Amino acid sequence: MNSLAPQTIHPVTDSSGIAAVRRAGNTLAGTLGFNETMAGKAALVITEAATNVLKHAGSGDILLRPLERAGSHGMEILAIDNGPGFANLDLAMRDGMSTAGSYGVGLGAMQRVADEFDLYTDRNHGTVLRMAVWPTAAPVTLWTVGAVCLPLPSEHACGDAWGSACRNAELLLMVADGLGHGPEAARASQAAVALVDAQASFAPEALVQDAHAALRGTRGAALAVACLNLAEGTLRFAGIGNISVSVHAASTSRHLVSHNGIVGSNMRKVQEFQMDFGDDDILIMHSDGLATRWDLERYPGLLRHHPSLIAAVLYRDYARHRDDVSVVVAQRNRE
Repeated sequence: MNSLAPQTIHPVTDSSGIAAVRRAGNTLAGTLGFNETMAGKAALVITEAATNVLKHAGSGDILLRPLERAGSHGMEILAIDNGPGFANLDLAMRDGMSTAGSYGVGLGAMQRVADEFDLYTDRNHGTVLRMAVWPTAAPVTLWTVGAVCLPLPSEHACGDAWGSACRNAELLLMVADGLGHGPEAARASQAAVALVDAQASFAPEALVQDAHAALRGTRGAALAVACLNLAEGTLRFAGIGNISVSVHAASTSRHLVSHNGIVGSNMRKVQEFQMDFGDDDILIMHSDGLATRWDLERYPGLLRHHPSLIAAVLYRDYARHRDDVSVVVAQRNRE
């Protein structure tokens, strides 16, 4: 299960923001059971990421999320800014080089210390940096999943939720958007995602039907369920409501169709669809907290990066900021 706990967002607009996100990282490290060495490692990369955001872009956000992989718990750090991006990334990665007039050890140090490091930058949109730290070498899995899931800025509880589970060569994904926002919306979406945690079924249509029963007495939710099968090269999908789901490759995109209705309240028809899913295909699922008119062609090379980077770029440039937002991206592990 990848959705261990809510993701948290930490604005960095001055030096106090750096200190605040470092404290948040220390708290999360304690929750994950990191020892002193691992907590220090996480604090270092968080501090460097926030410092670079402030130096190079003037402001930005740090997102923190717990990770789980085959029973091992880690931490993901996303640093997001609106630019300007690095004109020469290879040069910026060298220790001692800086475009901000300071001793530029940040990017090189982060790449060495973090267990996972990925970065996407361009002059027009800015930079997104992803790092992960693990207490032990986490095993390689068949699938790679990334996400951004955040509440309406004025709320603490997130009305969106997502979950994933693996079984042999299959990956099960669910995105749920509880009606409205706040605690009651969160109660509905979490009730749906709990079914993924139980791994009761890897059949999307059956799982939507189970969610319809589980969500009675709640506000209800929009819901999308996808099952990817690596061995068969297929995607099975069922959706109710306005969760957007699409499959992307280097030069093509395909959009999947959901039926109207509210899971837990007014759901008249569920239909499961099946389509081919190739080794290089990428699945993107998102709630209506993200505008629908995004275009990956604006971001050359982005599809080659970690799914969390893809989710973060879409969040940065297309979040409506007047609703909860969730963006979940999955692909075959290319390692």
